[in-house]
Amino acid sequence: MPLRDTPWPEGTPCWVDCQVDDPAKAGEFYSALFGWEVRDSGPDTGGYLMASQGGAAVAGIGPKPQPGMLSVWTTYFAADDSDNVAGKVSAAGGQVLMPPFDVLDQGRMAVLADTTGGVFGIWEARAHHGAAVYNEHGAYCWNELHTRQLDDAKKFYADVFGYTYTDVGDGTNMRYVMFTPPGGTEGVGGMNDDTLTPGDPMPTYWLTWFQFDGVDTAAERVAELGGTVLMPPSDSPFGRMTMVVGPQGETFGVIDTNVRTG
Repeated sequence: MPLRDTPWPEGTPCWVDCQVDDPAKAGEFYSALFGWEVRDSGPDTGGYLMASQGGAAVAGIGPKPQPGMLSVWTTYFAADDSDNVAGKVSAAGGQVLMPPFDVLDQGRMAVLADTTGGVFGIWEARAHHGAAVYNEHGAYCWNELHTRQLDDAKKFYADVFGYTYTDVGDGTNMRYVMFTPPGGTEGVGGMNDDTLTPGDPMPTYWLTWFQFDGVDTAAERVAELGGTVLMPPSDSPFGRMTMVVGPQGETFGVIDTNVRTG
């Protein structure tokens, strides 16, 4: 099982958490789905729950910061200096929705929005480095931006994190890029052009994908636990995948990267 006990390189997706109306109920759902161990982080954390696998941190579950917000999964990117990255976001035309602040002795974070409306977080690690478990059953394995303004998004994230991009797909039926931070050798996440996606237009959003060994079973379990299957399991060159919604309305993807076609 891959384990990380050092801070992630800047610009790498390093943590995910969901904001819901009832964190305790969400904890029960994800524990039943992924086998997570969920515990309260303590009286000074505002009801934030930490999920782990084998005692190693995998994700967070917290209350919505404001009533009426949608339930969502949020992607956090590693930042060597959160104040510096927040400044780059502003300079690139993005929004600082929640300015950098300290989270006890765990780290320093901010919540931001890119120029296409995609909301994301940054995490400057201290005691908490981010996800210790990744690319394993029940852990996040990929994060991707869905937007109808792909070129604008590429410029924004290149300005903020220095990303370079690798094109994936034929550019006609699928326009997708993988991004690589400076000094990296492979893509750590992706961006999808949603203008080529059938259906009603969606606002820009970051989607978290979790590895699950047996995607058809995952879809069945989501439905049994009160969630909804948005996209039935299907095969792809990247793995067998499905998109689902938790009982409180948060969308996420489930993929088995061990089962690939093409």
